Amino acid sequence: MSNQFHPTSIIHNGCKIEDNVVIGPYSIIGPNVKIDKNTKIHSHVIIQGNTTIGVNNEIYPFSTIGLDPQHLKYDGELTKLIIGNNNIFREHVTIHPGTNIGTKKTIIGNNGFFMVGSHVAHDCIVGNNVVFVNNAVIGGHVEISDYVYLGGQSAVHQFCRIGKHAIIGAGTTIDGDVIPFTSVVGSRGYLSGLNLVGLKRRSFKKEEIKTLRNVYRLLFAPEGTFNERLSEVNDTYSDNSFVKEILVFLSENSNRPLVHPKMDKF
Repeated sequence: MSNQFHPTSIIHNGCKIEDNVVIGPYSIIGPNVKIDKNTKIHSHVIIQGNTTIGVNNEIYPFSTIGLDPQHLKYDGELTKLIIGNNNIFREHVTIHPGTNIGTKKTIIGNNGFFMVGSHVAHDCIVGNNVVFVNNAVIGGHVEISDYVYLGGQSAVHQFCRIGKHAIIGAGTTIDGDVIPFTSVVGSRGYLSGLNLVGLKRRSFKKEEIKTLRNVYRLLFAPEGTFNERLSEVNDTYSDNSFVKEILVFLSENSNRPLVHPKMDKF
């Protein structure tokens, strides 16, 4: 099937567009953009920069993809934005490429759903099957793992990491690392337990959830130091593949402290 470019769209020389791509009225595609097949770009979309967009993506009106990062030290360098396959970007989504002071690239995985007004800043890594609800925003150098759900109006501070299968509540500010499989709520985010709804929806077994609950309680129990409790988890559950996700997450270098439960909740 041939491409469908509206006559009012502006498509610069040098861009590479594969088969069966739709570009709507008044959209602008920059000279260093690559768009793979079966992608639909609605009206009034701007895609600029050194941006690569995979197969079967859909970008809704007034989204801006690949424009200059919001960083005072950005000096016009041509960094990268790499977007995977099967993502949906609703109206007014903004996504920025990397910077020379970071990894020089922003990466977004596959099967993401980015709702109205959500924002991915420079030098971020966003995994697969994520959901950003309306106006969910992440700062620079943030890492969002697979199956993370960011509630509406939530905000993640720069350099934070969110582990796999975590859920961030609506209106929550994250200023630390969130371990996998957990739920964070409150205006200044704190752990409230496991993401039980998400785990059940993804067909985690009862015994698997029970093990994760035991690990959570052990990690954040009031007795001993965190390192002592972490060592006990490692000794007891290191053969469990899901617990390994937590242990690997905790072993990696971090620029932020961990998000913890409130003192009376564990």
